[in-house]
Amino acid sequence: MKTDIVIAGCGVAGLYCALNLPRDKSIIIITKDDADKSDSFLAQGGICVLKDDSDYDSYFEDTMRAGHYENNKESIDIMIRSSSDVIDDLIKAGVRFERNNGEFVYTKEGAHSTPRILFHKDITGKEITEHLLERVRELKNVTIIEHFTMVDIIEKNNECCGIIGHDSDGVYTAIQADYTVMATGGIGGLYKHSTNYSHLTGDSIAIALKHGIRLQNPDYIQIHPTTLYSRKKGRRFLISESVRGEGAVLFNSHMRRFVDELLPRDIVAKAIYDEMKKDGKPYVWLSMKPIPTEKIKSHFPNIYRRCLEEGFDVTKECIPVVPAQHYFMGGIDVDRYSKTSMERLYAVGETACNGVHGRNRLASNSLLESLVFAKRAANNITGVYTKSGFDGETEVNKSQYRGYEKAYKKAVLAEIEKEKSNNE
Repeated sequence: MKTDIVIAGCGVAGLYCALNLPRDKSIIIITKDDADKSDSFLAQGGICVLKDDSDYDSYFEDTMRAGHYENNKESIDIMIRSSSDVIDDLIKAGVRFERNNGEFVYTKEGAHSTPRILFHKDITGKEITEHLLERVRELKNVTIIEHFTMVDIIEKNNECCGIIGHDSDGVYTAIQADYTVMATGGIGGLYKHSTNYSHLTGDSIAIALKHGIRLQNPDYIQIHPTTLYSRKKGRRFLISESVRGEGAVLFNSHMRRFVDELLPRDIVAKAIYDEMKKDGKPYVWLSMKPIPTEKIKSHFPNIYRRCLEEGFDVTKECIPVVPAQHYFMGGIDVDRYSKTSMERLYAVGETACNGVHGRNRLASNSLLESLVFAKRAANNITGVYTKSGFDGETEVNKSQYRGYEKAYKKAVLAEIEKEKSNNE
C-alpha cells in the first residue's frame, strides 16, 4: 500500500494530527483494535486550559512542581500558550464542556493551585475523542484501518518511509508513506495492574529501540493513586482525581486520614502504598461523602454507576482504592515540532516525550499536551513536505516477526529497568 502520510494510532493525538493535515494529502490511520478502544476515550477528569494571562505563572509553576522541576520549560510554555486555540478547535468539532449560564465551569485536581480544568461530566476523554473521530470519518482523504498492528517501520538511510504491520488474520502489509506519525499511546499492557487498555504495549518504543531512534526518560512511569480495588483480572477502573479535587478524602483501615489528597500523584500514591503496607491491607478507603449527592450524580455519573455495579453506593459508603500504573511520561524523544531523531518520522501523544511532564505528570495535562503537539506535528509536516526519495516495493519477510510480541515487550521492560538502574 502507498499513501502520503501514515499515522499509527487513533487516540486524540492521531486524530487531531490528521484533522490538521492538508486535505489534498492521502492519509492512512491504523489502529491495533477498534477505533474507539484508545486510552483517550478513558480520560475522566478533563483538560487544562489557560483561563487568562493572570493564571500563566501559576499554571507553569504547578506543572513544574508536579514534574519535580525536570520539565522542558519551552515545551510547557508552548502547551500553555496554545491551550485556548485547542479548546476553540474542540468546541468547533462539537465538544460540549460544562457551562453555567454560558460560561465555562472549571474544576480542580491534585497539585493544581486553582480550578483550570474543563470537563464533560466524568467522561471528558470520551466526549473529545468521539467528536474528533466523527470529524475524521467525514474526511474523504483519510482511511482508518482497524485491527492492524504495526510491527516495524520501513527505514532507508535513517529516513522513515512507512510502516509494516498485520491484520487480525495475520496477513502482513507494508504501507509506504512520505511521512510517518507514531501515536500508539502508552505501555499499560506491560503491567499486571493498569488503567490502560491491555493492547497498549509500547510498540513504538520497541520499534524505536530496534532502529536506534532516540528515547527520553523511559523509566518515568506514573502510578495513579486511586483505582477501584477489585479481585477481577483486567484493566483497573480509574477513580478520577477530580473526585479528590471536589472534596473526597482518603482513609486508612482505622478510618483516619493519612495524606493531603491534593498533593502530586506520585506523593499520594507513595502515601497509600505505605499505609497499605503498615495495615497489611490490599487497599485504602476513599470517601466521596463530603461531595453533595446531586453533584456526585451530575459531575461523576460514570463513576457513580460503575461503583454501584461493583456493589458500592458512593453517596453512602467508602470505596476501596489502590494505586495502578497509569501514564508514561517518557517515550520517543521529540523536539518542539514532534520530530524524532529519524527523518520523516514524528511521534505524538503518550508514546512521545517532549519534556512537558518531567518526572510526574500534572493532572489533566495529558489530553492538552497530546493535542497541542499533534497539531504542531501536522503543521510542521505541511510546511516541510517533500516526496520521499524511496521508491519500489517493500518485501515483507513474515518469519522475521515471529514471536515479536514477546520480544518487543521484553525489550521495552528491559530498557525501563536499565534506565532505572542508571538513574539510581
